[in-house]
Parts: sequence; structure tokens; C-alpha cells
Amino acid sequence: MDEHEPNPELNAMEVTRRAVIETGTTALLLTTLPRGALAAGAVDDDGLPEHLALTGSKKGCDHGQCGACTVLIEGRRINSCLTLAVMHDGESVTTIEGLAEGDNLHPLQTAFVEHDGFQCGYCTSGQICSAAGMLAENRQGMPSYVTEDLTQPAAELTDAEIRERMSGNICRCAAYPNIVAAIKQAAGLPT
Repeated sequence: MDEHEPNPELNAMEVTRRAVIETGTTALLLTTLPRGALAAGAVDDDGLPEHLALTGSKKGCDHGQCGACTVLIEGRRINSCLTLAVMHDGESVTTIEGLAEGDNLHPLQTAFVEHDGFQCGYCTSGQICSAAGMLAENRQGMPSYVTEDLTQPAAELTDAEIRERMSGNICRCAAYPNIVAAIKQAAGLPT
């Protein structure tokens, strides 16, 4: 065979840059994450739905501005579009799929349903994961920009406090009053 003639075996499979990147990313995720993280999902808004069948985490703006891709790492909320899974090797990753316990919805999931805090549903997984992280932050005494009394062990979860803490999550349907009510219900507050 002449070295300048095309080899039909090599032409049978077209290799694209995208396929190489996707395959490499998937291989890296699968080889570097601990079993627990694989069960909960890897952090990478393309890898979660396409490679691990965790379709709850959504790809939004790819700039960390909309919050649709919010997941919890060790209970802390992060925008998955701004991090690589390998940066969190050995850490617990929780997606919306990991909040429920079997058939029992997480209290935030139940409250979102009861208060129609999901409307079109695209931002819902990020909103709920962010709310879970936000409630944990408040229980740990982390103040927000609008926290009035810094001497208290936890801020009072007023509507303004919740809105400020959830300001990194955008809802195009404008379900914000319903989302605030759902968070208050899940926190055991009157709505």
C-alpha cells in the first residue's frame, strides 16, 4: 500500500475534537472520583446529564450567573459550570436527585410543589439545591449582605434575607414569591 493512499480502516471512524474532549473528560471523571461521588454525580454540567444520567442539573449561562447548574459539594452550594470534578476529588457531590430519600421528597422539593415554585421547571433543581445550601449556611450562622443582627447565631429568615441569599439563582418565570414561600415552609416558618 502506498503511504499516500488513504487507509480505509482509518477512515471508518471519524474522530472529532468534541468526541476526544468528551471521551477524555468522561474517562477522567470515572477514574478520579470516589465511588460515593459517582453515585451522587460528578460536577460538570455536561457530564452530569450526558454521562451519568443525572438530568436534574441544568446547563444555563455557563458563566455562573444564573444558578441553574447549582449542586452541593460537602453541603456547600456551587455553580457546577465554574468547577471541574477533579477539583473536588473525595468530596461528596449532591445533585437534586440526591436530596430525596427514596420515594420521600426532601422538604424543599415538597414545598416547591405545594407553592408552585417551579413553573416551567428549568431553574428548579438549581433553586432547590441552592435553597438547601442557603438554609445550611444560615444554620451555621453565616450572615448575608442584608443580615440585620450579626450578634444572633442565625439570621432571621425574612423575605428580604431569603431573596438576598437566593439572588444568584434566576427564574425567568418570575416565581420568586412562590420560591420564597416554599423556602419559608421548608424552614418551618409561616408563609
